[in-house]
Amino acid sequence: MLRLYHVLIAGILLVLVPMGVKLAGSGFSGKNTPKVAQTSSATTPNSTQDNIWKNLLEKTAAPRDWQVAPCDGNAPLLCVSANGESLGTVEMGVYSLEKQPNFQKMLAQAGIDPAKNVDYQNPQYQTQLTAALNAWVTEHYAGLEKDRKGSYGDRITFSTYPPQQVQVGKLPGMRYGFVGLKRQGGVQEQHLGYVTFDGKNLYVMTTAFDPGSTTGKFEKLENLAVFEPYLDAIARDLQLPK
Repeated sequence: MLRLYHVLIAGILLVLVPMGVKLAGSGFSGKNTPKVAQTSSATTPNSTQDNIWKNLLEKTAAPRDWQVAPCDGNAPLLCVSANGESLGTVEMGVYSLEKQPNFQKMLAQAGIDPAKNVDYQNPQYQTQLTAALNAWVTEHYAGLEKDRKGSYGDRITFSTYPPQQVQVGKLPGMRYGFVGLKRQGGVQEQHLGYVTFDGKNLYVMTTAFDPGSTTGKFEKLENLAVFEPYLDAIARDLQLPK
């Protein structure tokens, strides 16, 4: 059953477009598979030899006549299309714990020692991990708000969504997101994300409507609104932990 707020958000966004919201496009061609250059793992998610979605994706969920599958190439992208036309992508970032000192502190504050083997189904561990992930989202929001205030000024209102506990594979996770609303009406950007931790790596699944992004985005706001409720099912069915 789809969450009620998902349906409400989708309805609101779908109404906005006919009312005159101008959806700025990017240079991405809707009929081509995105090609993304792989970058260093020192400042970006861990490098992989293949698209990580091929290892994580077990089941897919999508609206009728839409297709969801790992994109070609080694970029960590999940392609969403309909009738042979690309609608958007979902990006998966994998971050090694050893390169995340802030999250190490969050785990310690929650009472988790990553050096010890854990029972992922243990209620106490799940509660502790949820607390650490919630702290990660809070810090993430703080950084985003600071960044957007500097770039938005008074033109756009930045607003975050309350984090929600979700299941990512067999692991506890958090669902989060934010939106930038134009003062004169319309949506500048909308981002959705999921985060979980498997004891060694932080997994961050993201997508958006954002003309300023190059990957992990939908070209049209209404398509993101339609697909949004299916993201929970995709996250829930991921093959995690590995």
